[in-house]
Amino acid sequence: MTAPRPYTDVAVIMRCEHIDNRWQPWRWSLAEVVLHEPAFGTEPRPLIQDEREQRWLFPGFRVELFRDDAEGYHLNLTSPAPCWFVMWRRDEDPGTGEIPLARPVAVSLSYHDAGRWLDAQESVEQVPAAPEVLDALRAFVAEHYQPEPKRRKRPDSFQSLTDRFGNPASVSTDKVRGGRGGGLGHG
Repeated sequence: MTAPRPYTDVAVIMRCEHIDNRWQPWRWSLAEVVLHEPAFGTEPRPLIQDEREQRWLFPGFRVELFRDDAEGYHLNLTSPAPCWFVMWRRDEDPGTGEIPLARPVAVSLSYHDAGRWLDAQESVEQVPAAPEVLDALRAFVAEHYQPEPKRRKRPDSFQSLTDRFGNPASVSTDKVRGGRGGGLGHG
């Protein structure tokens, strides 16, 4: 039986601010990722709602660490600002004049996850991760991350030759003698 994966439960706080723009009067953004507390409950709820701003708490996200993604965590840790990555989507417009919610879908500490989400053209934002989260992530990476061994680059003289289309090419050292060249200067 395999050991359970390390995890932490978190909640995501999304912020919606009023902006003076006739095309988009409200803008959603990721405000914070916090460690989950039982008092948060299990359902999303507003923390602040007024004419200028809304903040919503979305509890119940489990962030598991996978051994086969240790490189993605390593890339996060070695970046200038290690962070949480959150993928979120907006609800469909309710048509009632209410602002559609921006709901978090997934939370990760892996650069690889964030890259896949961005490649799929999802909305992904990041916020700094707390020092205690980063300490636990560092311990996990130290135990499970094995950098790829550097491969010795073959000298160019040993590389196979290809033309600009990727087809095999060859070089001949035979000199063509006696033929009339088509070059300049012949008269």
